[in-house]
Amino acid sequence: MRLRNARKAESPQILNLAKKLELDYSGMDADDFLVADDSRKIVGICGLKKHEDCLELCSLGVDESYRKRGLGKKLVVGVLKKARGEVYLATVIPDFFRKFGFEKSPQIPLSMVKKSDWCLGCKKELCTIMVKKPK
Repeated sequence: MRLRNARKAESPQILNLAKKLELDYSGMDADDFLVADDSRKIVGICGLKKHEDCLELCSLGVDESYRKRGLGKKLVVGVLKKARGEVYLATVIPDFFRKFGFEKSPQIPLSMVKKSDWCLGCKKELCTIMVKKPK
């Protein structure tokens, strides 16, 4: 299993996995992704979306048959290494992200307030906006 930066030509594979895991959103093909592959196909994804006012970690997911191997953790660590500055995320599993230094954010960047077009179906009260500040 290897982790690497996604190539633009792999956008359809990334989108297919994101749809399968219900992590897809409009415009995701423009974002940077780190992927895990098993030499045959992409089995894990984690994106870094560049908003005008912040960076957002998004669409972390691993194919069901490859879970429980630490791929999610490796993908998050890899994306955080690439990021410069604060990184935000919206999540329903805040305890997972606390392990990486994310904390509940006291404010929500304006660009993330506007993201509701792809948060449809998610109960707002279950979602936590978190931030990881640089060291």
